[in-house]
Amino acid sequence: MKNAQCKKCLNKFHEKDIYTIQQFQYRKKPTYEWTIKFFKKLRIDEWDSFCEKCIMVYSKKSNDTWKKSKV
Repeated sequence: MKNAQCKKCLNKFHEKDIYTIQQFQYRKKPTYEWTIKFFKKLRIDEWDSFCEKCIMVYSKKSNDTWKKSKV
């Protein structure tokens, strides 16, 4: 049964397929602290749920923003 919902696209998916921004704590750059601040500006909380496709979009967006801020 699909009972979880992606905050971005609003599609429903299986709970076992939930992604959160907590996944980003394992990447080295940008830091998780920076990542949390970035997502807070987008009104995204650590516990908001996303499907795989949308979390990948946010991953790229945060990484690109971080790279631009370092230039």
